[in-house]
Amino acid sequence: MEPTNIDFKNIWQQQKSNKPNIDDLLNKLKHFKNKSLRKLVITNVLLVATSIFIGLIWFHYQPQFTSTKIGIVLTILAMAVYLAAYNKLFMFFYKTDDTQTSSEYLQSLYILKNKQRFMETTMINIYFIMLTGGISLYMYEYTSRVTLLMAIVTYGITLLWVGFNWFYIRPRTIRKQQTKLNELIKKFESINKQLKE
Repeated sequence: MEPTNIDFKNIWQQQKSNKPNIDDLLNKLKHFKNKSLRKLVITNVLLVATSIFIGLIWFHYQPQFTSTKIGIVLTILAMAVYLAAYNKLFMFFYKTDDTQTSSEYLQSLYILKNKQRFMETTMINIYFIMLTGGISLYMYEYTSRVTLLMAIVTYGITLLWVGFNWFYIRPRTIRKQQTKLNELIKKFESINKQLKE
């Protein structure tokens, strides 16, 4: 049997490699960025409008109890604190542009992931605690005028709604956001790895 000389290195180099489609990934990043900015704007508009509405309720109905006034201030303050922290994410979207390299995009995504984790844990916890406290204090004046059963039902429904948001909506939203961001990070890591090889 005659030995054959097969040049594996040459064959390997001639193969069509799956080169990363950077344009496709940048389009996905742009879509993620636009969707996140849209969500940021909507959140700002809704929370500012809600704060104004709560302020108008205070002005129009002139609550008598100090607890009601503290509740209103605490509720508006919760929204303001949350928005102040949430709007810092805008800087990430403002700073990323088409001139960055894939490794710079990846570093930006890591920073965004850390900021997002801070929002999903610390800031959401502060927001919910302040909001629940504010609503509870606000409701006291009005529930003190009804029967004990109605007051318990009113607080029960309110706390059930807060619990539903805390235990169902919040984790689901966080999971969706993390999945999208992790997919982008994984793709950028893959591209960086392929470009280094």
